[in-house]
Amino acid sequence: MLNKLKEVEKRYFDIEAELEKPDVMSDRKRYLDLTREYKQLGPVITEYREYSRLCSEIEGADEIIAIESDDELRDIAKEEAAELRALLAESEEKLKVLLLPKDPNDGKNVIIEIRGGAGGEEAALFAAVLYRMYNMYADSVKWKTELVSCNETELGGFKEVTFSVAGEGAYSKLKFESGVHRVQRVPETESQGRIQTSTATVAVLPEAEDVEVEIKESELKIETIKSSGAGGQHVNKTESAIRLLHVPTGIVIECQDERSQFKNRDKAMKLLRAKLYDMKEREQSEKIANERKSQVGTGDRSERIRTYNYQQGRVTDHRIGLTLYSLDDFLNGNITQMLDALITADAAERLKGSST
Repeated sequence: MLNKLKEVEKRYFDIEAELEKPDVMSDRKRYLDLTREYKQLGPVITEYREYSRLCSEIEGADEIIAIESDDELRDIAKEEAAELRALLAESEEKLKVLLLPKDPNDGKNVIIEIRGGAGGEEAALFAAVLYRMYNMYADSVKWKTELVSCNETELGGFKEVTFSVAGEGAYSKLKFESGVHRVQRVPETESQGRIQTSTATVAVLPEAEDVEVEIKESELKIETIKSSGAGGQHVNKTESAIRLLHVPTGIVIECQDERSQFKNRDKAMKLLRAKLYDMKEREQSEKIANERKSQVGTGDRSERIRTYNYQQGRVTDHRIGLTLYSLDDFLNGNITQMLDALITADAAERLKGSST
């Protein structure tokens, strides 16, 4: 581990020097890549320095124990050495986690798609609940959200809604949200008080840079259409909405949130870029024959990952077996405990895999 840490430290200082070179600063892609790597290595270097400090202090305490003739002073040094060794063990565990291979997408912004699944109007209403939950969480951590497109229902639900989330480490925090979310509750329209089970599917896509996905204009078919929406809403009657078809993949994207045709086109292109990048990433993963199936799931969007039970006031994540009895709080965006538990479980699983 120490050899690996020395390599990381050397790389950290090399990047620091590279970022000051004029030719690197003028190369946007290289500068962004190096800056991203530099930020990722920062926590490792910080913990490595703490580890080195503890090693030095333990060495000093051991030296006192070896040469000190005063029993009281030796006992104090022994007690200090024991405390320092406990801290050193904690630091070593932290370093093992920090040295695990990083997901190159962890530092990226994300695009989240939520679609109502089984359950008709109730599923669409649940999709709206999830949309609100993620927006409130983003607000709490000072991230910026922006609606990309939506298809609303008469009762205020969403057949589908797509939005972007911009913030430090957004993908690293939200990537395990991909999958099927299940809700168990009594619908407002249910007069008999019967509990209904409905689902919504969430997809979390890392936002791709222009330089990561090349899209040729010749591969696109773009139509301008009139915006549409649920009855009674403020609908733009001009042809500002965009329908975009990517011919090689058959991906179709419609965007009508903005009144400007150009803004809708930009949003549609951002979403297309993310979808193409996601496809490329999935294809690469599938080529790895013995790819680890982690405890927190494969990211498959058909995988049921979580249940929200209103009657019992609980939310349960089936991948890690964690149940929180604070559903109202959770749906108001206080999801940090769940997100951190998923990240910790993933790290533990990868540590287990790296030691076998």
